[in-house]
Amino acid sequence: MRPRDRWMLAGGRWSGGTGDEAFTVSDPATGDPVGDVPVCGDADVEAAVIAAGEAAPGWAATAAAERGTALHAAARAVEERAGELAALVTAEMGKPADDALGGVQAGVATLRQYAELGPLHGGRSLQGGWGASDFMVREPYGVVGVITPWNDPVAIACGLVGAAVVTGNTVVHKPSERTPHTGALLVELLAGALPDGVVNLVSGDGRTGEALAGHPGLDVVAHVGSTRAGRRISEVAAAKVLLENGGADPLIVDEGVDPGWAAAQAALGCFANAGQICTSVERVYVHEAVADEFLDALVRRARALRMGPGSDASTELGPLVDERHRTQVHEQVEKAVADGARPLAGGRIPDGPGCFYPATVLADCTDDMAVMAEETFGPVAPVRVVGSFDEALDAARRSRYGLAATVLTRDLARAQRAWRTLPVGTVKVNAVFGGAPGGAATPRRASGRGFGYGPELLDEMTAVKVVHLLAEPR
Repeated sequence: MRPRDRWMLAGGRWSGGTGDEAFTVSDPATGDPVGDVPVCGDADVEAAVIAAGEAAPGWAATAAAERGTALHAAARAVEERAGELAALVTAEMGKPADDALGGVQAGVATLRQYAELGPLHGGRSLQGGWGASDFMVREPYGVVGVITPWNDPVAIACGLVGAAVVTGNTVVHKPSERTPHTGALLVELLAGALPDGVVNLVSGDGRTGEALAGHPGLDVVAHVGSTRAGRRISEVAAAKVLLENGGADPLIVDEGVDPGWAAAQAALGCFANAGQICTSVERVYVHEAVADEFLDALVRRARALRMGPGSDASTELGPLVDERHRTQVHEQVEKAVADGARPLAGGRIPDGPGCFYPATVLADCTDDMAVMAEETFGPVAPVRVVGSFDEALDAARRSRYGLAATVLTRDLARAQRAWRTLPVGTVKVNAVFGGAPGGAATPRRASGRGFGYGPELLDEMTAVKVVHLLAEPR
């Protein structure tokens, strides 16, 4: 359990915050308490933002190479405690141990990426008159509020905090209330390698996050999380807002592909991390020519997954993050079945402790069902059989979300048409996950706005200034 006086950090000083409220985080696999967390109030948010603002001018004036060196030191500090961070992720949100450690390692790699890219990040020269110099420079905005989710708390926070810090901004970080112990330890490690006030922390629930997002002292608010939270942040923020919200990511399975291989891809996309990934597959369109074999193989894979606590090395499907979330997932499944979907696997809450939910396959789904139209964020594979690739592509395009999409096909022309016409930030062909490092996409529609990750995130964290410098007064 984290000490009561290590939940709020402002200008290098730790405290328990000034609020009187607290909540308990429980292990979703057992129901056992992980620890109590105080709710930071408006006064704590104010103190953290003020501390970040006071540190901002000095940090902005620090040489870019020095900022990169400091971020490298922060990456080493996180790497040294990677096992402890991963164990906290498993305890707080149930992610299997290997996946949890992989998320921490991804965060370390992202910090190192930005530590290298930051000193190289700059503007460009312009062609003006002979007696003048004209150029564009990139400068830090000032204070960045970073509000992060629970499903991959270390990797995502390292990306947003790392990009903000290396470009000369200071940060106030508010981790998800579902993974606050993980977030607090991460900030402790990052802040220990940086000057006081460069990284600050407020802990709490949605009220704390809203108070931070709406604070007038922020210059940028960067948020990854639910669509509802992102919409509220957009309403209250006076600063520039970067958002990656939810999605209803489609998977298209074309005729001619191996149905067993396609089912393995679908299972990975729908069931990895119990479906609690921003770019999880949320709806499947399978061509009628391969539908029967595909569904048979997908059901076999769903039933074969070993469900258990994330701390067990044999676990393939951990629990959902908490009871509230499991209820929301199950309600979508029940409603779909009531409206005509056929449950081929799973679909029932298991007996016993914990927030487990089985890998679930639903056939005969329609696009108006919430399990297809909205983000389920659970281990659910809703499937609709289509008569042609064009029918699948047309259905995949119709969504209020625009985060990512996957196409499995042997036809290069169809793949080309798909990535050209799908209105999403990321299109993956013949693999539900993967891709080269450094990729940066802009989510569309209700899924958010602004670049996340990659070198382009450094652009988002900096403002552009045009300078016209005349050599001699005239």
